[in-house]
Amino acid sequence: MEESLPCPFGDPAPNLSDSELRETAYEILVAACRTTGSRPLTFIPQSPKSDRSNGVSLSPSPSLHRSLTSTAASRVKKALGMKKRSGGGGDVREGESSGQPDRIKKSVTVGELVRVQMRISEQIDSRIRRALLRIASGQLGRRVETMVLPLELLQQLKATDFPDHDEYISWQRRNLKLLEAGLILHPHVPLSKSDKSVQQLKQMIRSGLERPLDTGKITGESQNLRSVVMSLATRSNNDGIGPDTCHWADGFPLNLRIYQMLLESCFDVNDELSVVEEVDEVLELIKKTWPVLGMNQMVHNVCFLWVLFNRYVATGQVENDLLVAAHNLILEVESEAKEANDPKYSKISNSVLSLILDWAEKRLLAYHDTFNIDNVETLETTVSLGISVAKVLGEDASSEYRRKKKNVDSGRDRVDTYIRSSLRMAFSQTKKMVEHSKRSKSRQSSTSNLPALATLAEDIGHLAFNEKAIFSPILKNWHPLAAGVAAATLHSCYGTELKKFVSGITELTPDAIRVLTAADKLEKDLVQIAVQDAVDSDDGGKSVIREMPPFEAEVVIGNLVKSWIKTRVDRLKEWIDRNLQQEAWNPKLNKLGIAPSSVDVLRMVDETLEAFFLLPILLHTVLLPELTSGLDKCMQHYVSKAKSSCGSRNTFLPALPALTRCTVGSRLHGVFKKKEKPMAASNRRKSQLGTSNDSTEILQFCCRINTLHYIRTEIDSSGRKTLNRLPESDIAAFDGKTKIFEQSIGYCSKGVQQLSEATAYKIVFHDLSNVLWDGLYVGEVSSSRVESFLQELERCLEIISSSVHDRVRTRVISDIMRASFDGFLLVLLAGGPSRCFTVQDSDAVDEDFKFLCDLFWSNGDGLPLDLIEKVSTTVKSILPLLRTDTESLIERFKAVCLENHGSNRGKLPLPPTSGPWSPTEANTLLRVLCYRYDESATKFLKRTYNLPRKLT
Repeated sequence: MEESLPCPFGDPAPNLSDSELRETAYEILVAACRTTGSRPLTFIPQSPKSDRSNGVSLSPSPSLHRSLTSTAASRVKKALGMKKRSGGGGDVREGESSGQPDRIKKSVTVGELVRVQMRISEQIDSRIRRALLRIASGQLGRRVETMVLPLELLQQLKATDFPDHDEYISWQRRNLKLLEAGLILHPHVPLSKSDKSVQQLKQMIRSGLERPLDTGKITGESQNLRSVVMSLATRSNNDGIGPDTCHWADGFPLNLRIYQMLLESCFDVNDELSVVEEVDEVLELIKKTWPVLGMNQMVHNVCFLWVLFNRYVATGQVENDLLVAAHNLILEVESEAKEANDPKYSKISNSVLSLILDWAEKRLLAYHDTFNIDNVETLETTVSLGISVAKVLGEDASSEYRRKKKNVDSGRDRVDTYIRSSLRMAFSQTKKMVEHSKRSKSRQSSTSNLPALATLAEDIGHLAFNEKAIFSPILKNWHPLAAGVAAATLHSCYGTELKKFVSGITELTPDAIRVLTAADKLEKDLVQIAVQDAVDSDDGGKSVIREMPPFEAEVVIGNLVKSWIKTRVDRLKEWIDRNLQQEAWNPKLNKLGIAPSSVDVLRMVDETLEAFFLLPILLHTVLLPELTSGLDKCMQHYVSKAKSSCGSRNTFLPALPALTRCTVGSRLHGVFKKKEKPMAASNRRKSQLGTSNDSTEILQFCCRINTLHYIRTEIDSSGRKTLNRLPESDIAAFDGKTKIFEQSIGYCSKGVQQLSEATAYKIVFHDLSNVLWDGLYVGEVSSSRVESFLQELERCLEIISSSVHDRVRTRVISDIMRASFDGFLLVLLAGGPSRCFTVQDSDAVDEDFKFLCDLFWSNGDGLPLDLIEKVSTTVKSILPLLRTDTESLIERFKAVCLENHGSNRGKLPLPPTSGPWSPTEANTLLRVLCYRYDESATKFLKRTYNLPRKLT
């Protein structure tokens, strides 16, 4: 298939067509081969001193000689159909005689051949030579690189030299556009912004394109054009080129496109696949243009490489010898790339080589689509070409390819990539063919399509053997395990499809057995190919075999069972989500005081375990941990949902009010307008527990606690029963391992603890906030003591005792006691500005706390005394501070602050509100002072911290 590749040199002159560039290239070639005086314009080898490149020889490239003229000549020229030519029938040029040396005759013949190859008519050729003779007659001995050829031609040729006026106008415009491209668009020496010649030349060219210019030598317009052009063309950048050199066609990439046109003349104009037999002489002639185009051997090699490769691609990739010649030339480019230190050369070579590499990899990454048994020899050349190009790009430090690749790929790595990529594509295509064939042969139920995977296994087996016979022997030159990698790739592709097939079924069916049998045979064939291919490898093929996880039936069955497990576990989780949204959490629904959903979920767990052990498999012991793990997570999910909306201890703790100081003389702080009896206030806030929403919520909390305790007990029993289902030998294998459902059991225990704390703190700080936080010790201590709180709390304890399971009752009541003690301390130390205490109030407070402790002891029917003593330790350590005189408290507070923070210019720092209450902690002492109904305390707080009297 013919292709059109983008030009790696870009489009330097968008206004110049290929035919115009070709005619320009021919003009430069003829001018470069001209002679002076009366001698004919014939080919004469150039003197070394006329080479513009720094020390570059004009001798033919060794690699080019190898590829087209030397050792490969007989094969390449014969394959390309080269024919002996006599010069194309051209006339002998002026000044030539039969007595001239054979060298001159041959030169004329080659020159005529080039003219024909470049599609230049004899009329145009004659006009060019006539103009060059006129130039030579007026400027004897002047070299071509010292003149601006388009300018000279414009001044030497007139409209009368052309057969019609339109042709003259087109010719003049071409030369003007050429001056624009060479001097303005792509100058060899960068242009200066301050150079007015650029704008002048642009204006002249613009005018010339609109109307014909009078380019005669004696006209003012012509002289102005010459002056501006020469000023731009003779600029130098100190690159070692002689000062009389004119830079007009040696700017990149204009010179590359012109040179490409010259190199295209190496191909027969009548047979685009054929290189002319006189290619050596043609190339030697073309190299005469190097001084004008600023070329050297390295750039020539890259350009000729592109011309050969592009011709191979553009002509349908049928002439493999063109690709061989390009590959041989890459070897020369590779050696030059190591020594090149020219940014322009690197840019050119990288552009050409990148295009070649992209083209090669596009075919190699899908070589099954490109190559077959008829053209497989081209595969070897293409692979070698791609690897060589990648190596050159990798060794060039400036190349974009190397910047993208941290490590340059070796030939083996690249071939490995080609094999895997192409076989994946071939597998995909084979799969589509099988599926299409099955659809066209059968329109039955969807299950009839399942055995298509068995057919695919057979076709992939044929593909693997064809790969081994046709492609692997060639690819083995770079990759010692080429066939093995191919087998491993097909194994992986089929394995992916097999997994998809297995995931769609829940039991072993006849179709599934057919597929598994075919897969087993395919696997054996692929493993055999890999093993045979790796006999002589260093690792015996272990690296490839490791890429081929087996398709054992046991593994597939195991996967089927795992899918079954996942389905059951997912269904259970969905059931939990759906039913817990409707759960009422009413302990009165059954005698156990638990949620009905817990009974159902445990029943479903047992049913799932029963069904598992009824499966006709031999993998119960192996797969049991996966099942129990899934069920374990479901139970954890149930527990998490059961306690998710209940909050925690911190959820119900009130925010501490800001610190204030007491106002001596007004105990009530304006809270109450008149004094009320404690019982009157209590009667007005009569508890509604037992019938209110608070009572309902407490019952729901109790139900949740009972439920989690029940699940913990039953799931532990279920785990022991499950273990006993296994054979004794398998039970021994579980010794020392994690207990079945251990995480659920622990999760239930933590859930009971969290719910117990949440229940306790909800009752104390939420349900009873009116008699504790809003009532206790508000105003006068004597009129707002703890009796109301104790009455309400006792009713709550009665509800808890009658609703919570006896195994967790002590824990819940203990947490309520702890929450009550915390609430009592918060009233004393953070009760806000509505509370204040005198030293005399301490007796009443001590007595109230004793009443509170007695409530939980309940004359020996409640909590143990040692537990009450342990929980009440903090409160009992704080109460003595209430009876300590103010001056002592102030001194103790100062001492603690200085001990903890040191002196700060006599100022005491305000201690942070953090940590537990303690009689030796500064924040605790400060709060006792804040609530001390005493003038000394008030003045100290005003003077030290400027605390306000009340909250604003």
